Amino acid sequence: AESLHSCIGLLGISAGSLLLAVHFYSSPRAAPLIPSTALGVLLLVLSALLVYAGIRRSLRNASLMVSLCLTLSAFWSGYGVILILAGQGALPDPGDARDALVPGLATFTLALLLLAVVGFLCGEPVLALVAAATSLASAHEVALHYSSSLGPSAVACSHLVVCLVGGYFALGRILCFLTKGKVALPGTDLAEKKAQEQSRGSAGSTNPFAAPGLLLNMLSASVFCCRLLGVTHRLFLGHVPWLWAAGIYQIGICVLSYRAMDVLMATAFGFTSILKFAGGYCLLYPTWQPEEPSFPTPFLVVFSILFAVLALFLSLQSPVDGLYLLVFVTYCIALACSPRGFFAGGPQGVAVAIFVASALVALIHLYNVRARTKIPTGRGAVKALLARSTLLKLREGPDLHAPYLGYSKYASAEVLAYACSVLASFALTATGDPQAPLATVVIPWVVVAGGFLKFLGGSVAFARGKTLESSAFILYSVMWIIWGLARYGGLYGTARSFHTAVGIVAFMLFNSFIVFCSLFLNMAWFFYSLTFMLIAVSFLLDAIHALPTGYDIAATLIFGLVSFYCFLAALTSSTFEGCCLPMGRPMVQLSGVGAGTTKCLHLPARKASSVKRIADILRSGGTCGIPTDTVYVLVAACNRPDAVEKAHRSKRQAQDRPMSLWISSLKQLEPAKHLFTPLLWDFMEAAWPSPISLVIPRGEWVDFLGMRDSAKYVGTPQSVAIRIPDCSVTTHLIDLVGPIVVTSANPTGEADTTHHNQVYAKLGDKVDAVLCGGPSPENVASTVVDCTKIDSGNIGFFRVGIVPKSQV
Repeated sequence: AESLHSCIGLLGISAGSLLLAVHFYSSPRAAPLIPSTALGVLLLVLSALLVYAGIRRSLRNASLMVSLCLTLSAFWSGYGVILILAGQGALPDPGDARDALVPGLATFTLALLLLAVVGFLCGEPVLALVAAATSLASAHEVALHYSSSLGPSAVACSHLVVCLVGGYFALGRILCFLTKGKVALPGTDLAEKKAQEQSRGSAGSTNPFAAPGLLLNMLSASVFCCRLLGVTHRLFLGHVPWLWAAGIYQIGICVLSYRAMDVLMATAFGFTSILKFAGGYCLLYPTWQPEEPSFPTPFLVVFSILFAVLALFLSLQSPVDGLYLLVFVTYCIALACSPRGFFAGGPQGVAVAIFVASALVALIHLYNVRARTKIPTGRGAVKALLARSTLLKLREGPDLHAPYLGYSKYASAEVLAYACSVLASFALTATGDPQAPLATVVIPWVVVAGGFLKFLGGSVAFARGKTLESSAFILYSVMWIIWGLARYGGLYGTARSFHTAVGIVAFMLFNSFIVFCSLFLNMAWFFYSLTFMLIAVSFLLDAIHALPTGYDIAATLIFGLVSFYCFLAALTSSTFEGCCLPMGRPMVQLSGVGAGTTKCLHLPARKASSVKRIADILRSGGTCGIPTDTVYVLVAACNRPDAVEKAHRSKRQAQDRPMSLWISSLKQLEPAKHLFTPLLWDFMEAAWPSPISLVIPRGEWVDFLGMRDSAKYVGTPQSVAIRIPDCSVTTHLIDLVGPIVVTSANPTGEADTTHHNQVYAKLGDKVDAVLCGGPSPENVASTVVDCTKIDSGNIGFFRVGIVPKSQV
């Protein structure tokens, strides 16, 4: 499947190159074979396919294929939208199409050339050839726009080379996959390729998405570089697709960086995406108004401070990346000092520095993704320096971003969410013209930062099991989006209505509930939610024409400062061991209420020491939730009647669903083998280990397992369900403890538990520890077979689970 995802990417690249080859071959005609609008739509479809291939390819193994697919996808997205605009007559002047296309073409010529060089150096010739040919095609197209002597045939030939190379290797890999390696075209042997990738696997970078994100920074910077250098004549609507395509893709890379457990780079990409949306907004505004939009200076100063703080913390992880972010600090200061914003020469000059710095840092990240010998980024020097400090110690290890309940596919996004609160609140301090609200650049900061990126932070918090925090972030993001569009998008106008006030009051009621719940979380969250209530009050007073002078600015400043403290606290706690800036204790503490107050241990199942600790708890009379070959279960040691009784009571066990017995091997029943019929014994040998529970007649064999007083809680007076699970962690635990009594890890009548987070959520303090194995391998419980009458040739089924009747 992993190879097929690469095939999808190569076939998508080949298909797009074929379309472009046909387009350029037929472009001298009066009527091209593929109209511009149709070609643009097709490129957008193929860009979505490349995104899928790149993301799916990256989930198991870091590869340059990820960077190639995501970079080409972003390129074709912007290119496709510009073709659609040209096809629909939105770029009427003769030089508009050229001015719109050249910044993107120049950027991707260099970006793909970097990919090709790294591909050749790291032994990936297929991707290097595809990237080099695509880079050559882009360079030819740039030359074609400035010199008609070249002709479109050269561009078409380069695209045809891409099509042939990509198609050959994609079809070769598909053929090798379908024939299971019996037929392989030269250079497409999957077994050889897999061996090479496994040998390089340990050399991969921790975040394979950083390089595409850096290349997108080159794209947005090139739009302003070309204007400063005179390559393009003006900034206009045709450049917006490049900026917004880069912004949208960077938000996606921000999410993927959280998936790669890289909080700081994810936050950096979130910040830079905001700048891209703001630049696109500024270039879009003159299409319906003759003047250029104005910039809120205080906001940009605050943004530069956030960039500087993030650069400082990122320097501890990678000094090269930290120094790179300082260029964006300069960029924000240049924008704050220029009334014309992105149209001024100062920020455009800094954009040239961003372009060069992005290219250099992207080259380092691309090379370090696959190369065994890394280009040093200074991380070792920082670690050596901090090793001498007794106060500061960097967080490291596989559990660096693990949430309280043990497992998440994403790192924490709270740093970005708090930063977006700071940005949105200070953006509201901008005083614009009520008659022309769009003339002040506020919507990108409020709607993109306070709305969409905060919603992203809330979604990631929800994936990490933080219900209250995620609810607050999502609720606040909705409010920022609605209020930002209404007040600064021209929808609100100068009129006020009763309906607006009612809506804000309804929101305040929701926020009151969050304020109340935050009393049980921590002090920082209480003040964070309470000060946002001040923002909501300012919205309400404005809606009813009763807003005192200066109140809204005071409220936004207070909320911004509280958010900034939370931003710093989240940064320090995710970077250093021991919380340097405390979030405070819960203001109200009740038994069983409050995050982190439980004594229930959550231990990772991948560690042998965790299994040993769970075994110690079971031997001491505890009950534990553990992963199995099906769903999570609650277990107790057979030789501890008090623990078995506790498990029975915690479950409110129904009489028709008695507890079962698990062993790790039939050797544990060998002393009692003479008590089983030969047919039943043979059937147990054939059936186990597997997710099949056998209900067998109760007898003296139960005493051989040392159950003593526990026996009355297991099975029924006539029969007992017994099983050997097909799970190495579970059987190892049974080897350490002895036979265990098992029941499902959920109250009777509820759905099966398929994640370790659900064990504690459903059973609470009734469970002493949870062995965390992530999502269950199956969502269906075991098959329960009635073997009480097997000697007469009959078996029945109490429950048909994961194993079908036919297999039994």
